Amino acid sequence: MSDSGYRVLFADPFLVVCDKEPGLLSVPGIGPEKADCLVARMQREFPGLRIVHRLDRDTSGVMVLAQDAATHRTLSMGFEARAVGKTYEALITGSMPTDRGVVDLPLRKEALGSARQMVHMTEGKQSVTEFEVRERGRDEDGFEWTRVTLTPRTGRSHQLRVHMLAIGHAILGDDLYADARARTARPRLCLHAKTLSFEHPQTKQRVSFDAPCPF
Repeated sequence: MSDSGYRVLFADPFLVVCDKEPGLLSVPGIGPEKADCLVARMQREFPGLRIVHRLDRDTSGVMVLAQDAATHRTLSMGFEARAVGKTYEALITGSMPTDRGVVDLPLRKEALGSARQMVHMTEGKQSVTEFEVRERGRDEDGFEWTRVTLTPRTGRSHQLRVHMLAIGHAILGDDLYADARARTARPRLCLHAKTLSFEHPQTKQRVSFDAPCPF
């Protein structure tokens, strides 16, 4: 990780778009040892900056943050209304048998206080992910993997990780859900928020940002 842990892709008086590196929390966690995070670091460069949405600590990629309360409110409403376009790139274990598809499986927490999520057909909240295969490959030892574009239609916690696991294709490097072979296949979680598009709260123009996938 670089000293800052992020790269600014765009900034104006209303918002800042960055490319977050893996290993950095989006917001502070519980306890002083988890105070270091993206928003705290970015506030040194952009005082008063406000978090709008989050990426998991080990997920890299595009995030938008607000410079003022009005922008924060408008962007947050856009996320809640699912008016924000998002795509992710991931490496998953195995060779995906179909080129594209939809995972529609409801999710809930495994247990109270647990970080892990699970599929639960009666108590889970609706969760939908579209996938499209970009590449199929094999490591030198014969380990098969597939590169996919993932488009979440809902924004549940760990949605992409659990949906891929549920269809038998855990994300490589995932230390929370993948088995030992998939977990150690890569040195990081191979999940990257590649594109983000939304209506600019001030100009009302649709804007789109892209961060090249680093794996």
